[in-house]
Amino acid sequence: MTTASPDTATGLFAHVLRYENRADPYPHYTRMLRQPVTRMDDGTWLVSGHQEISQLLHDPRISADRLNPDAPEPAFRSLLVLDPPRHDQLRRLVTQQFIPRIMGMRDHLETLVARLLDAHRGDQPGQLDVVADLAYPLPVTVICELLGVPREDEAVFGGLARRLTRGLDPIDTQTEEELRELQQAREELAQYLEGLIARRRATPGDDLLSGLMSDTDPAGGMGPVDLRVTLGLLLIAGHETTVNLIANGTLALLRHPDALARLRTDPDLATPLVEEVLRYDPPVQMSGRSTLADIDLAGTTIRRGARVRLMLAAGNRDARRFPDPDRFVPDRRDNTHLGFGGGLHYCIGATLARAEAQIALTALARRLESPRLIADPPPYRENAILRGPDQLPVSFERLGPDERAA
Repeated sequence: MTTASPDTATGLFAHVLRYENRADPYPHYTRMLRQPVTRMDDGTWLVSGHQEISQLLHDPRISADRLNPDAPEPAFRSLLVLDPPRHDQLRRLVTQQFIPRIMGMRDHLETLVARLLDAHRGDQPGQLDVVADLAYPLPVTVICELLGVPREDEAVFGGLARRLTRGLDPIDTQTEEELRELQQAREELAQYLEGLIARRRATPGDDLLSGLMSDTDPAGGMGPVDLRVTLGLLLIAGHETTVNLIANGTLALLRHPDALARLRTDPDLATPLVEEVLRYDPPVQMSGRSTLADIDLAGTTIRRGARVRLMLAAGNRDARRFPDPDRFVPDRRDNTHLGFGGGLHYCIGATLARAEAQIALTALARRLESPRLIADPPPYRENAILRGPDQLPVSFERLGPDERAA
């Protein structure tokens, strides 16, 4: 890691990446915002301002391929790093199959949340780990159901997801052992997905995977490698960010008892509250891009071929856009946060993630009597980009009944 001065762009970025700052990187983001567009020592541009990030997310001269935007687009790259037109073709195929399947899921999500919490009904007083007992199993179960992954295989993705998402962080923050584990995890996931695809080809179902295999598009459908890579992206990205969203939301509620009390009696508050969690403590902290042309931004010029770091979490705390940005306001108005990115790469699963978080947080607020954090701050995951608690142990006096069953 760099030893640059903490007052420079390079030093501030290094501080954000350091694990000792994982529980609270926001003071460093605040310092970044003093110069919302600045260049690090390695030539990478750091963009932290809300307006500037929003501008780049919607600029066709910015590329999702942060490594080499001039290289030919190989078919095996995922949606996250593809540009138009191939990005648009694959995203359209996924959207056509994904969106109809998540409509009308709220009752099912409520049932899953109730089932997970009911496992602790005999604990009086009780304790649960919000990550292990709710925030992780809920979205994993949902995405596996949608994609047609057998229930007995759900456990496969726990360790794989952790190893794969660690690979999203800058390479210089990872050990040689972690890099070897990352490559092994990629190979294990590819092998599993190839087997799953082969089974679905032999016996199609009504799941999303079967739909993707049967769907065709005049502009170009999914080949075998496209299918495997897209399936892997949906499985991993489809739950990892939601785990952090639910955990970060629970943490915010327990640190703000007034918001918790309001949610307990007003379930309609869940909608703006989740938006505020996405702004205040987003599950995805930053994103990488590169430039396809010279771009003038905030009085400077970012040259063609430059690497860019979009510091989404900093933009969400930009005082030029949000009044009192460091305060958690559960019913904040005009909350155009960057929690799901923006532009062409706006999160496909945003609607589902919102519903899962709204239902999970409302159930926790209503059913846990006198909840209390056991550790504050809790232990955090190693990841700097997909940031969230590794564990979130909470004690409570009693678990109330599921009001839907009354």
